[in-house]
Amino acid sequence: MEGSALGITVKQISKQFGQTTVLQNVNLTIGNGELISLLGPSGSGKTTLLRIIAGLDDANTGQILFGEQDYTDIPVRKRQIGFVFQQYALFRNMTVFDNVAYGLKMKPRGERLPKKDIKERVHELLKVVQLTQYEHRYPEQLSGGQKQRVALARALAVKPKALLLDEPFGALDSKVRKELRHWLKKVHEEFQMTTIFVTHDQEEAFDIADRVVVMNEGRIEKIGTKKEMTEQTDNLFVSEFLDVGSHI
Repeated sequence: MEGSALGITVKQISKQFGQTTVLQNVNLTIGNGELISLLGPSGSGKTTLLRIIAGLDDANTGQILFGEQDYTDIPVRKRQIGFVFQQYALFRNMTVFDNVAYGLKMKPRGERLPKKDIKERVHELLKVVQLTQYEHRYPEQLSGGQKQRVALARALAVKPKALLLDEPFGALDSKVRKELRHWLKKVHEEFQMTTIFVTHDQEEAFDIADRVVVMNEGRIEKIGTKKEMTEQTDNLFVSEFLDVGSHI
């Protein structure tokens, strides 16, 4: 739809916090418009990798490319990335409409859309996330699932080059999570945006993603589709972590 999505290449990324190595020589290529899940136990480096791709953290070594361009040293606000985190991070004193419009209104004057176009864009997105009738409500009047849908609409409003989601449904109950997963897949099909989804929930990872990246102790152990993961693996960590053959 938007045509501005780009593939992302992670090259030889390493990261230490003090004496602790959090990422070790990570290499990953994400296709233009692909939806991948980063899956792994707590402390495997998934969120750190996401934050480095976003520009929220710096790597010690390595490069991040968007398309062919080196983005390693480009600050977060210039990367044009949409984020959705577990904490909704909505502005409590703003309506749903103003929350979604926030990024559009904050653009520099020369890049800012006219008011009429901002209104149109917000209404288009509220329709996509099925919250049209809630535009005048405030976050406290919404359920957890509705807040996350507003957060997603806000992230999409600025037509980002990529969408990064860190455990976005982690705080919600399993019925709502299932609904939101189904719904995120639909949104992804419509927008065809390069998307990285961090989760520790295996069912969620395989249900939602084109490919799953299994991480452990700062390394990528295996990358593949659901079918490829369930086929015999010689990687003991992956076999045990996924308990291959049981539920995926």
